[in-house]
Amino acid sequence: MHRLGFGAFLAPHHPIGEHPMLQFRRDIKFVQHLDELGYDEFWCGEHHSSGWEMIASPEMFLAAAGEHTKRIKLATGVVSLPYHHPYNVAQRMVQLDHMTGGRAIFGSGPGALPSDAHTLGIDPMVQRDRQDEAIGIIRRLFRGERVTAKSDWFTLQDAALQLLPLQEEMPFAVASQISPSGMTLAGKHGIGIISLGSMSTEGLTALPTQWGFAEEAARKHGQTVDRRNWRVLLNWHIAETRDKAIEEARHGLMRWHNEYVHGTLQRPGSTPFRSPDDAIEQTAFASGSAAVIGTPDDLVKMIRSVYEKSGGFGTVVGFVHDWANIENTFRSWDLVARYVVPEVNGYVAKLRQSQKFLIENRGVFERANQAVMAKIMENKSAAEALKVTASPRVAAASAQVPDFEKARQRAK
Repeated sequence: MHRLGFGAFLAPHHPIGEHPMLQFRRDIKFVQHLDELGYDEFWCGEHHSSGWEMIASPEMFLAAAGEHTKRIKLATGVVSLPYHHPYNVAQRMVQLDHMTGGRAIFGSGPGALPSDAHTLGIDPMVQRDRQDEAIGIIRRLFRGERVTAKSDWFTLQDAALQLLPLQEEMPFAVASQISPSGMTLAGKHGIGIISLGSMSTEGLTALPTQWGFAEEAARKHGQTVDRRNWRVLLNWHIAETRDKAIEEARHGLMRWHNEYVHGTLQRPGSTPFRSPDDAIEQTAFASGSAAVIGTPDDLVKMIRSVYEKSGGFGTVVGFVHDWANIENTFRSWDLVARYVVPEVNGYVAKLRQSQKFLIENRGVFERANQAVMAKIMENKSAAEALKVTASPRVAAASAQVPDFEKARQRAK
């Protein structure tokens, strides 16, 4: 298992009731927190209805986040391409790349909420074709080409970008749910994927076969795809103990599902949770559960399992939610950075090996202690002082500390 990248995906899913301005400001602080903890990527989306998801322009939000961060990659998760003229999308992404010092990732999708497409008068049947068409145009513009194209929804006439991205190759990624369309599109264009459907049991089950769609489409169109550019989305809330994680998340989880997933989106097949305990059980502990509510060790086990079943991917992305309060949510991501990331990526493996070697080969190093004692016994005053010297228990930092009690007995 190669080292994985770690990221966060903010839709956002914020319960209605809190001041939106304060939510935006807290989200910016959250990105800053992730940057300080060493996370690799941050994603945020575009939505125009539903109430819970109120970032309408991910580019604007990410530009603001860029001013509060230093190294984390900032990704549109996603720009709904059928809603925009592709030339304008290309220009905004170029500007974002320059404003963030070359940290932009261009994630696109056909549009997640039917209510958004309805608002804009877009037929859902054309959304995926329009995304495909727009990606092709934007890639040509990023290469510096001058493009003339006429479609039933946009026109370009001798169009060229006056400023190209700061990155030589800005990373592209498309959103993929459970159907093969996202994977097929990624393969056609030879770009990355972010699998959003993996947050559900059905999505996790589909992962092992998903990559095949991308590879098949890539072969058909003379492209290549790389599993390292595959991002898989997971749900989690982590605390020091499983009981603590459950207590922190249970009420917020029930509200999120009952009020948003079931009540607002009216997702097919969803049923409301009967109680907070029912919410926890069905979400994290039933057979085939697609979320972790527990300890860092629980999440490590989940990530390794998903990685093995999928055949491998490049980045695990956690979905940002308000199951817990602000403080415990930040704490959850802190624990993942401190304990899950190093365990998954092997950062502490050599430290454990070093400790184990020292413990198991203690006899090899005994001669160092003998050397210390020999020097003490050469000095008459030191040897005399040895009779009343106690063995240090916690103060000594050196491993070369002789057994004073044994030496004192010999000296008598």
